[in-house]
Amino acid sequence: MNKTLSLSIFAVLACLFFTACIQDTNFDQTEDIALTPVIELDLIYFNMNADRFFDTINSVPILTVRDTTEIKFLDDSTLQESLKRAEFYFKFTNSIPRSFQVDFQFLSELNDTTYVAGTSVAPGFIATPVITEFTENVEGENILRLTQANKVVVSVTIPSSDENLEGTLNLKSKTTYFLEY
Repeated sequence: MNKTLSLSIFAVLACLFFTACIQDTNFDQTEDIALTPVIELDLIYFNMNADRFFDTINSVPILTVRDTTEIKFLDDSTLQESLKRAEFYFKFTNSIPRSFQVDFQFLSELNDTTYVAGTSVAPGFIATPVITEFTENVEGENILRLTQANKVVVSVTIPSSDENLEGTLNLKSKTTYFLEY
């Protein structure tokens, strides 16, 4: 019975093999295949207290606070050639009763400006923080300029400040890179 079962299985497999649909394969189409990965990365985040905008020692307002973050991910030549679009998403939560201008300056290794973006942040209150969201899409010719950057400088500017100012300005951001190989 074992031999009969083996012959039956062999006969069924042989029938399937010889009657299966076979489509002509065109290997020239392999050049038309494109891999399009999407990569999401955290970019910048901070929690800035209102007292950062006032110098208590000299009793003077500090109207602009800056911070620099390295973005080494963009200096890869394969990425530079494959990057088709980048999307920056910024989410601010403001409990300081002032508006802010926030500017993002992308710089090369030689500190040349390669790309600039900016947004306004609405004023908030300690009891009711206000959320401001901002999305920046970079594509076309600006992609090449963006990929020349290896750091981003964030400048947060407040119109006025004093020693009694309270609250916090928070930023969470991410970048989505759209690649094509």
